[in-house]
Amino acid sequence: AMLFEAKIEGDTIKGSLLSGASGKESWIATRNEQAALSTTPVTTIKEGSNGIPDFQFKDLNGNLVSIKDQRYKNKVVILQIMGSWCPNCMDETAFLSEYYKKNKNTGIEIIALSYELSTDNERSKKSLQKFQTRFDVQYPILLTGVTVSDPKKTEKTLPQLTDIKVFPTTVFIDKTGKISHVETSFYGPATGHHYLKYQEEFKKTVNQLLKQ
Repeated sequence: AMLFEAKIEGDTIKGSLLSGASGKESWIATRNEQAALSTTPVTTIKEGSNGIPDFQFKDLNGNLVSIKDQRYKNKVVILQIMGSWCPNCMDETAFLSEYYKKNKNTGIEIIALSYELSTDNERSKKSLQKFQTRFDVQYPILLTGVTVSDPKKTEKTLPQLTDIKVFPTTVFIDKTGKISHVETSFYGPATGHHYLKYQEEFKKTVNQLLKQ
């Protein structure tokens, strides 16, 4: 749940955003007659970064999983940035889980990086195990140990990226281990043709990376 509270002061609105159990940040909006929607991706590869992620987290069975593991060598890897609390992540997981079952032998792998509501690993693990069972997830779900409300969550987990602000966010990694593309615009089944278009674009991106 997210709550916006604000006061109007002339042409300016000053307020706060409350998110989850403890997330809080201030915001200011000013009237702009020339305002337009931005087409700039919310999260991108950080300038000056080599774009090669290097992480190691435990899966739900307590096993350490690294992006450097042999399993991911010369593969197209899809990082699913998600949380068990996130409705859109549920819709994306339903899609990714089915996609993985059909395509796991084509040279692709998926890793889910979870950002939960607390740093209590046992609580997070229980939530994610239910999530895993519900969507029959056959790819690793990793506990980052970092909360969704942590302002340094990107720096602590994927410092190669600018701030993670949208859940889910999908990161496409090419066969050389380098981030190729970051997608922050997931459209779920309720969006109709937008969902179909999203699936087409997703498959197109993966197929292009497989051909490289």
